[in-house]
Amino acid sequence: MSGPLIVLVGPMGSGKSTVGGLLAARLGVACRDTDADIVAAEGRPISDIFVEDGEPHFRALEREAVRTAVAEHSGVLSLGGGAILDPGTRALLSGLPVVYLSLGVEEAVRRTGLNKARPLLAVNPRKQWRELMEARRPLYTEVARAEVATDERTPEEVAEAVLDALELKDE
Repeated sequence: MSGPLIVLVGPMGSGKSTVGGLLAARLGVACRDTDADIVAAEGRPISDIFVEDGEPHFRALEREAVRTAVAEHSGVLSLGGGAILDPGTRALLSGLPVVYLSLGVEEAVRRTGLNKARPLLAVNPRKQWRELMEARRPLYTEVARAEVATDERTPEEVAEAVLDALELKDE
């Protein structure tokens, strides 16, 4: 199979980066995060890109980062929370081992906090998170081969559940 061994999708705070690192270590492969790719390429935080250039510009960068990573990376790949908004990205993910890491609103607010740079949750985070999820949940489930709930689970427990869901055995 070409392409990533595992692709993680889900909202901000679901643990994609943390779980991705654990999965990569357990499977002996590299981990890649498209948000980190964008930050490295642009030399500035995502929140600055949103403020200075707007969401459409960021989404264009994200679309290209995902396309490049899917083509180049054979390990564990974590996508930004909004990457699935693009129809071309969803089509690109078709047939790949995608896992949707889900979580509830209270857990999301607890994990992301109110003081971190989350441009889409700047005002009334609970309400905005619910609205984002109403729009995005169907898209996450559309691209995912499996869904793993992360509420009240450690990153290690989530990683184990992902391996089980994809029927992958770690070494």
